[in-house]
Amino acid sequence: MKIEHFAFNVEDPVGMSRWYVTHLGMSVVRLDKNPPYTTFLADSSGQVMIEFYNNPADAVPDYRNMDPLIVHLAFVSEDPSVDKKRLLEAGAKLADEIHLDDGSHLLMMRDPWGFPIQFCKRGVPMLPNED
Repeated sequence: MKIEHFAFNVEDPVGMSRWYVTHLGMSVVRLDKNPPYTTFLADSSGQVMIEFYNNPADAVPDYRNMDPLIVHLAFVSEDPSVDKKRLLEAGAKLADEIHLDDGSHLLMMRDPWGFPIQFCKRGVPMLPNED
């Protein structure tokens, strides 16, 4: 089976979608301009999507106060240090940064809404075409 998308109930799907397009290179695949503002965004490979929406039928998780190890969205990064600087200027916040013995550089940040996003430069790529 192939994964189509991951869905997240968020407080501001419209604003988050714009930010992810502008700062993370995602592209809009489908956009609902009416509540719950369901938006599908594709990554740069065009193979994986995320979905942001705001459905008041259930509570939006408190991403801002959740440990990023509970849930986070991870991106491949050519240079996490460059991404860190650029995203801090765009309103993201640093959560954690580690360098592993295998040469991996893992950067955990939070977008302006507090949602955890990780940027990974692996010492040894984990998937084909990752580098």
